[in-house]
Formats: sequence, C-alpha cells, structure tokens
Amino acid sequence: MRIEQRDARELAGTAPAFRRIEIASVIVFPVAALWLAARTWTDLARPTFVLLAIVTGFFLADFISGFFHWFFDTWFSPDTPFIGKAFVRTFREHHVDPTAITRHDFVETNGSNILAGGVLVGVGHFFAEAEGAFAAVALLFAGLFMSITSQVHKWAHAERVPKLVALLQRARLILSKAAHAVHHKAPFDRGYCITSGWLNPTLHYTRFFRFLEWFISATTGILPRKDDIGEEAAATIVASEREQAPEERSETA
Repeated sequence: MRIEQRDARELAGTAPAFRRIEIASVIVFPVAALWLAARTWTDLARPTFVLLAIVTGFFLADFISGFFHWFFDTWFSPDTPFIGKAFVRTFREHHVDPTAITRHDFVETNGSNILAGGVLVGVGHFFAEAEGAFAAVALLFAGLFMSITSQVHKWAHAERVPKLVALLQRARLILSKAAHAVHHKAPFDRGYCITSGWLNPTLHYTRFFRFLEWFISATTGILPRKDDIGEEAAATIVASEREQAPEERSETA
C-alpha cells in the first residue's frame, strides 16, 4: 500500500489570523475558568462530588480529544475554507513530521486546545446558570484537562521530559510515548485519544470510529483519510475492510 502525503514545509506554520484567536484564548481561558470555579465554589468543597466531577471531566476530555483528532485526521484538507488552515493543517503536518510539535512555541502547541477548553468552560457557565452544579463542575475540569491536552501530546513526542511528567506517563495518568506510538503507524487509523489515551482500547474494539467512517462514506461517498494518505491507500483500506466484514460476521455467528 503506497502512502502519499503532503510536503511538511507546505504545512508548517499557523495562519496569522488563527494565531491571534489562539493568543486571545490563552488570555481569556484562565479568567473564564476561575470565574466558573468561583460560581461553583460551594460544590468544589464537597470531596466526593469533586472526585466524581474530576473523573467525569477526565474521561470527557479524553473522548473529545479523540473525536476531534479522528475528525480532522480523517476528513477535509488544509485547503478547506475556514477550518482547513486553522485545524486540519496541523494534523496533516503532524503525520508527515511527528516531531514538529516539539519545536512549536507555547501558543502554537496549546492555543487550539485552550480554545476548545474555553468552549467547555463556557458550556459549564450555562449549566451553572441553570443550577446544574455537577455538569458545571465536570465541564470545568474537562476544560482544564482539554487545555493541557496538546502539551501532554507534545511530551509524548519529546526526547526528554520533566521527572514529574515521566512519572505521570509511567503511571498512565497522561499519554505516554509508547501508548501513542500506535497512532503513528500508517494508515494512522487508531489511538486517537491523546489526553490520557484510556479510551483508545474501548473505542478501537467497539469499532466506534469505523462505524462513523462507514456511515459518512455511505451517505457522502467521501473516502476517509483520502487527503491524509492518498486516494489509492484510502481506497485500499476501505476495500480491505469490506472483505473482512463478512468474515467477522461468520466468526461471531
């Protein structure tokens, strides 16, 4: 199977307009998060409540990181209006040059995920207004975990990391280099969750993303990962999975 990818030099660098949005997100996010914490302060003083909210937020952040990682890996191109240069470009660059992320500055590394974390915190404010305390606190923690996801991802590619980070990686509390390596084997079709990676086995064995790909392809005719690995490789993978499906059904019958 022949993989065709774009030139890394053409993919390098964030669009200036989007970088300004990222910088604004880096400034606004801490304010929004602290404000939500202040609004839910009485609930944050309840240990069991907070523990459940932290776990919920942790899994939610891991799932969201995986969903959007899959979404931008699989569909669209850097030339797609609005989202191409802002979001798709960085995913294409990462598959061509996985260590580029280790050379990115703070804003380029973390800006888009801090923006995503800000959206979660913003939804948390909505629930706080509606007196949905648990959802508000869970979204606060989901936003916090989401805001550091790209930094965690960067550490998973770094040659050296701080001792505390290495300890967290060994404890599997954050994504490790070994756990993430499976994603960087062509055709880059698994291991999408990058906050902790805890949900990757479940999503892989339930074929969650495969079903979504089948549904979208069946309704639109678009080949998954066509822009990422080339039309020939994408078509080969789809054909191979169609051949495997009857065999899997016969084995479970």
